[in-house]
Amino acid sequence: MARFLNTLRAILGFSLLSSAVAFTPGFPYGSTKVRGVNLGGWLVLEPWITPSLFDNTGNANIVDEWTFGSLQSKATATAALTTHWNTWITESDFAAIAAAGLNHVRLPIGYWAWDVSGGEPYIQGQLTYLNKAVTWAGNHGIKLIVDLHGAPGSQNGFDNSGHRGAATWANGGTSGSDVQRTDAIIKQIANQFKDNTAVVTAIAPLNEPAGFDGDNWLAVIRQYWFDSYGNIRSNFFLILITPILGNTLVLIHDAFQPLSFWNGVLTLPDQGVAMDTHIYTIFSQEEEEMSMSDHIQTVCAKQDELATFDLWTIVGEWTPAFTDCAKYLNGRGTGARYDGSFAGSTRVGSCTGLTGSASSFSSSYKTFLRQFWEAQVISYEKGQGWIQWTWKAENADEWSYQAGLANGWIPQDPTNHMFPNICG
Repeated sequence: MARFLNTLRAILGFSLLSSAVAFTPGFPYGSTKVRGVNLGGWLVLEPWITPSLFDNTGNANIVDEWTFGSLQSKATATAALTTHWNTWITESDFAAIAAAGLNHVRLPIGYWAWDVSGGEPYIQGQLTYLNKAVTWAGNHGIKLIVDLHGAPGSQNGFDNSGHRGAATWANGGTSGSDVQRTDAIIKQIANQFKDNTAVVTAIAPLNEPAGFDGDNWLAVIRQYWFDSYGNIRSNFFLILITPILGNTLVLIHDAFQPLSFWNGVLTLPDQGVAMDTHIYTIFSQEEEEMSMSDHIQTVCAKQDELATFDLWTIVGEWTPAFTDCAKYLNGRGTGARYDGSFAGSTRVGSCTGLTGSASSFSSSYKTFLRQFWEAQVISYEKGQGWIQWTWKAENADEWSYQAGLANGWIPQDPTNHMFPNICG
């Protein structure tokens, strides 16, 4: 079906792909701003979000979800994960998210929740909690984005893809087994939720694919976005090849390319596609050396681009943190650029008082967190809105929406700005 859609697209143009009925998603994208938070570290492990899960293994070589399943017994890994799944996010979190004036959650989940046919060592069981999350979101009026955060072979080599190291997802091209397995999983997700678009309003078919790995990867990613459109939105065809399209928004990622790279790609009459861009100012030596004011001005400068891009644009990940100081943020066993403990970095300053518990944060640092948070919210609402990374973290309050609410640098009403002119 997806390849058939792509052929039609090439021959007849996108006008044929506009729905026989109007696109009516479960949230008024385009007229109401997305304000949300990611549920990071729940159904896909990240060492920096829950360092205790990794430290408690006693094995320094356990650095991602792959090694969590392969370098300890299955019984031990399953017990630890089951406890984590049951406790890290509960319905009370959804109630608190709704009470904070947010309207979306983005829920990362890995392909292995559906498929370990390749013999991978992942522990399964996440689907029970995905279904609970959908129920809880519905109970509290929250819209949920199902985000495929890890693909077979890894789409970027990051630990948050499930498997840290070399990324091989696109190496076999669009007909490679990794991409084909991913397509099959997206079809399953789309079919599962196609009749519940009042809650599951969007599907993100792949998080942060490595467009930085070159033109071959970008070609595969581009085709994968086209195929995902068909896999997520198409239901069936009537006579005269009139497509009947569903109401699930397709949320594609910029693959670390400028938004302009994607001009005209999947720009459809019914606006059933949105662009997910992630804006961080901390993952390079140059960014670590910026002043606090520079961080603010950098995000403020994104406004025009977000406002004018030809797809609805959502900043699906960002943080009020201005350093990479959080333990394991760059990977378990690696350090931080800011304090010079990351290989090849040059020390900028001490991480003391910039990460960990908010009780160690100075009042001036909390004021900056509020200013940086507001600068980003104001800027990202020039597009279609924002989804902060992340709701909670064990020991990195500067990243945590929950901790920001509790400690005053995030307001209970996200439209309540103390610094409305922060971007000048």
